[in-house]
Amino acid sequence: MTIQVDVVRVFTDDRGEHGNPLGIVLDQDVDAADRQRIAAELGYSETIFVRPPGPGGTRAQARIFTPAKELPFAGHPTVGLSWWLRDRGTPIDTLEVPAGPVAVRYDGDVTWVGARADWAPPFVLDQRPAPEDVDRCSSGDFADAAEWYVWAWTGETAGTVRARMFAPAFGIPEDEATGAAAVRLTAHLGRNLDITQGRGSRIRTAWLSDGRVEVGGHVERCESRSLAR
Repeated sequence: MTIQVDVVRVFTDDRGEHGNPLGIVLDQDVDAADRQRIAAELGYSETIFVRPPGPGGTRAQARIFTPAKELPFAGHPTVGLSWWLRDRGTPIDTLEVPAGPVAVRYDGDVTWVGARADWAPPFVLDQRPAPEDVDRCSSGDFADAAEWYVWAWTGETAGTVRARMFAPAFGIPEDEATGAAAVRLTAHLGRNLDITQGRGSRIRTAWLSDGRVEVGGHVERCESRSLAR
């Protein structure tokens, strides 16, 4: 017996390149006790297990796992899953995760999710003087870090940012694109941002008047794979 895993890349650039891989698994296909094992075996920074909406429904439920632990909320899995649901003909307006209900909207090719900043882990927001200082970082500099987000302005007036994220303690030496960290940084600065992270992934954010943050981006289908139960 095998489990079907769909893989998408979340927060690609405008050419559909880069992005953070995400494993998507139908939750009814696995036992709850096996979720962590499957996430570790797949090895993506996050894997999401979903219960899609019923006929005519617009709400889905999901659980999110890194290779080492479950997360109550994460940005790139919720954006990627929301896109995947629309791509298969079941768009949603709400995604229920352990942290709470995530608002979902679609704006052309960009998928947006809205969340409270305090749902995101307490990232260290490490501002550097220039983008080149961010580029010089390596995962070895943060060997014991849990969530370390290094960033610098590339254009402060325009709200453009260069960033990288390191979380070796969670089994993620470097994350290619981190929506939850973008949420935290947006809340910290209180403004909309356009973030280039990792090798060139693009994350958009919007600071909302009620204190919530929207995070959005492009998603590309990558592959389908099978995993032994």
